[in-house]
Amino acid sequence: MRSFAGMVAGAAVLALSPVAGLAALAGTAMVGARPGAFTVTGLAVFASVCYLGLLLCVPRPRATWGRWLRAALILAVEVAVVWRVADATLTPPPAPSATPSPVAGQHEWRLPTGSRLAYVRVAPKRVTRPEPVVFLSGAAGLADLAADPAFYRRLAADGHEVYVYDRVGAGRSARLPDPAAYGLGRDVADLEQVRQAIGARRLTLVARGEGARLAAAYLSAHPDAVSRAVLASPADLDRARAATLLDDGPPSPRMLAVHTLLRVEPAAAHAFAGDAELDARAAGSAVCPEGRPAGKPPQAQSDGSGGYAWLVDRPSPPGMREGLARVTAPVLVVKGACDGESWSAATDVRRAIPGAGLVYAEGRGAYLATLRAFLAGRAVPPYEGATPPAGYRGPW
Repeated sequence: MRSFAGMVAGAAVLALSPVAGLAALAGTAMVGARPGAFTVTGLAVFASVCYLGLLLCVPRPRATWGRWLRAALILAVEVAVVWRVADATLTPPPAPSATPSPVAGQHEWRLPTGSRLAYVRVAPKRVTRPEPVVFLSGAAGLADLAADPAFYRRLAADGHEVYVYDRVGAGRSARLPDPAAYGLGRDVADLEQVRQAIGARRLTLVARGEGARLAAAYLSAHPDAVSRAVLASPADLDRARAATLLDDGPPSPRMLAVHTLLRVEPAAAHAFAGDAELDARAAGSAVCPEGRPAGKPPQAQSDGSGGYAWLVDRPSPPGMREGLARVTAPVLVVKGACDGESWSAATDVRRAIPGAGLVYAEGRGAYLATLRAFLAGRAVPPYEGATPPAGYRGPW
């Protein structure tokens, strides 16, 4: 019975050894230690707790030769386990592919906020609309500067000057040295500087997903700087969809370390695993198998990911809903048949903005027709149903 109790206690200690190692790693990083120091500390604590667990699991023999055999066995297992964990933690994956090459018409804004943003301007033959259209893509760490301008080029045929840009930390835009600097507030400040760089008194915003959440935050902070806005498949106003390195099955020890560091000391995570490694880990936005986010062209989901920009928390600015209640610009919420965002998020956005309309547009053709009609000032028949239509396949 005593041996059985010892084995149970040993198993519990072994299960806690990764937790203890990660806690030591995070604690050492929080006091300003360099990557070499906090990594070694975390591995040392993991090894010590693991060794204690092995001692408890294997009963102590009475015979002297048995005790020596037990010690040799425990030491061999300890060395093998710690070696594998240390190798998996310290060895970065193979070098990812190079940064995406520039696309046709790519330029760069160097903003007073310190952000360097890659953008493409799509110019009509003759500008007939006074306010330029600025498109805001979906998840903050995902970008598609090659495909998005090609899709929204159709607006230029209506006389709109269109700008598409990668948010800071994603795609072809510059990364920041401290991941803690990413956030919705930074994106709003960048967008305001973009408006000033363009030289426009007001902007027309076209946005989808998390980009629609950015558009809502900008509307709240700068209501007089927006002439009208289209929010396609808007994300939840109050909380961003949390991205994590732990979504793709059992994580490696290295990604567990990055995940832990990112939650307690983002700069330490960046020092431990650089942008190139995390960019390669960033995943595409989740969509139903049958569909894409409203307005997304048929090309690949993204051509440039920003791992840290995608992973950091992006809380809504204080008072965002109060600011939205004062918006007077025309706003249209567009919901697709299957776009990854919930129906309730779209109806919540419509209620939060006075006079906002909701349209159900199934398919890219319907979305584009709705978008062009609304930007031209033509009436768009709203969806008045209390529940989603029968063909809706997305989350509620």
